[in-house]
Amino acid sequence: MSKLALFGGIPVRTKPFPEWPRLTSELGESVLKTLQNENWGVGSDAISRFEDAFALFHDAKYCISTSSGTTALWVALKAAGIKVGDEVIIPAYTFIATASAVLMANAVPVFVDIDEKTLNIDSDLIEATITNKTKAIMPVHIAGNPANMDKICAIGKQYGIAIVEDAAQAHGAEWKGKKVGAIGKGGIFSFQTSKNMSAGEGGAIITNDDDFKEACFSYHNCGRVSGGEWYEHQHLGGNFRLNALAASMLIPQLDSIGADMDLRDKNKKFLDDVLGEIDGIELVGSYEQTTRSAQHLYIVKYKKEAFNGIHRDVFFKAMQAEGVYTYAGYSPLYREKLFVTDPDEYPWLKDQDYASLSLPVTERICDDESVWLQQRYLLGNDEDSQDIIDAFKKVTNALKNEPELFR
Repeated sequence: MSKLALFGGIPVRTKPFPEWPRLTSELGESVLKTLQNENWGVGSDAISRFEDAFALFHDAKYCISTSSGTTALWVALKAAGIKVGDEVIIPAYTFIATASAVLMANAVPVFVDIDEKTLNIDSDLIEATITNKTKAIMPVHIAGNPANMDKICAIGKQYGIAIVEDAAQAHGAEWKGKKVGAIGKGGIFSFQTSKNMSAGEGGAIITNDDDFKEACFSYHNCGRVSGGEWYEHQHLGGNFRLNALAASMLIPQLDSIGADMDLRDKNKKFLDDVLGEIDGIELVGSYEQTTRSAQHLYIVKYKKEAFNGIHRDVFFKAMQAEGVYTYAGYSPLYREKLFVTDPDEYPWLKDQDYASLSLPVTERICDDESVWLQQRYLLGNDEDSQDIIDAFKKVTNALKNEPELFR
């Protein structure tokens, strides 16, 4: 057994994995075209071209581009009718923006535990959290892996609750052959640096609902209305518009995302076929109706009982020493200091006691089990994937067979 790099051995990997975001000649030419020939903001043809192409790619009638995924969430919630004191059901395992956008809309986040198979919101637990104040359910397609949209949409229809999809990580993901995002009332995407389509920052909302689209337009554009006067403002909206340079960066990525998705799918299968055979490493699954994941993250579960009870943090240190950066990802959202709330600042949360909340699956995944690789690790060649596999094998073998090294 080769000596771990953590203890002075030769690391499996010394060269970098593929970088992201990726600059291409097509992206540069698109930005230069906008700089030289078009408006850089309101009225730019680049923005319209992007919105039309993004809607078409995602099987939707409409796209409203925004300055970020976070602002897209706020706009979508307001357009769905969320008002002060309303409750919005969300998973506890997601990025902070899913919850903070609810607070920004003066609403109450209601956290639901996750399905340990997929790490998405557990749809079997949603109904128990519905009250007469529940006005929206916001499933997150975590890591680009679709949530159970059949069950969630059925609940929404039964109770008259809006379904707003947080598809920030799910560009191109499919549920029963249909792209996610516009399966419910509407959905949002992010183009932040790490995302599978990136403009550094940016977001989008897609929908097939005419009224929802018009409301999104108003809330993201200073309260203006389509066809109205420039200085006519009907809602308390903000300037949450995407700029034309960001749009021009995204347009050519709609031509390359298909090949990127194919490569991620291929490399994920390569990893799954081997890592799934390692005792103590458990793969994350998908629902049978999922026809494609966006593979925004590669996540597996670390079972410390298979590794002599050695904590996952030791595994991370050993993997990082081998040149493969694995990490834990999220903590349960309700533990964030944000939710130790000041009733003077958030009076609509005065009766909420997030400190006493405990969701066992979320906590186990966050505290002990989740192992993340960024999506760029899935954009390499077979040699890159083999290095990931070799690092996993080398470290897990040591944890299993030489536990005394880690005591």
